[in-house]
Amino acid sequence: MSTLKTSLTSLAIAAAFASGAAHAAPATPSVVIVHGAFADGSDWARVIPLLQAKGVKVTAIQNPLTSLKDDVAVTRRVLDAQIGKVVLVGHSWGGTVITEAGAHDKVAALVYVAAFAPDAGQSTAEVGKDYPTPPGIGKLVPDAQGFLSLPPEALRNDFAQDLPAAQTAVMSATQGPIQAKAFEEKVGVAAWQTKPSWYIAASRDRMIDPGLQRALARKIKARTTELASSHVPQQSRPADVAKVILDAVAASR
Repeated sequence: MSTLKTSLTSLAIAAAFASGAAHAAPATPSVVIVHGAFADGSDWARVIPLLQAKGVKVTAIQNPLTSLKDDVAVTRRVLDAQIGKVVLVGHSWGGTVITEAGAHDKVAALVYVAAFAPDAGQSTAEVGKDYPTPPGIGKLVPDAQGFLSLPPEALRNDFAQDLPAAQTAVMSATQGPIQAKAFEEKVGVAAWQTKPSWYIAASRDRMIDPGLQRALARKIKARTTELASSHVPQQSRPADVAKVILDAVAASR
């Protein structure tokens, strides 16, 4: 009996140490990616392996795109599950989401990729009101429930014009329509006011005006990289996008 008791005690101690090790904060921050409208998490399939090859844990969120509130809630739930520091990445509409969700105490840095970066009390629609309407925005099609999507031709010519047609056909099939009302929801807090930020501007973007992107990068005092790409540099320039994210990871250790 004494031997059995000793063995059980040893197992309990070992389990406790194993549990502690499993929950110890990793030396390298993890990365959480928030996709934009007219896309899903697979939009980041070319960048994720590049980050993983450097030993970075990556989680790509699947946003419902039903409202800002819903997308922020999903993002916060994923952030809650991370261990240690997080670099939070947002593309396009995802920039609005990370602007609010990035106030989470685990978030060490923000990376905006051809993204909106509203101020507190500002909606996404208000961000670009003083800039020309990009060509792709005029081609959005609403359904009966108010969800917006891009026709295949518009996705090919205005969303991802620097990608092969076969690739944009898959993107069209997997795109996530967004509830139009989401663009009118105001952000409650602007995480970029207190968190270091990086911004990748896409100079050939036909969905968010490149001039607006540059202005947003200046406003949030981001470390800025400009790429001659469409609205999806994560697909056409994955190595360049991965490098910026890895810079943010290294700076957040």
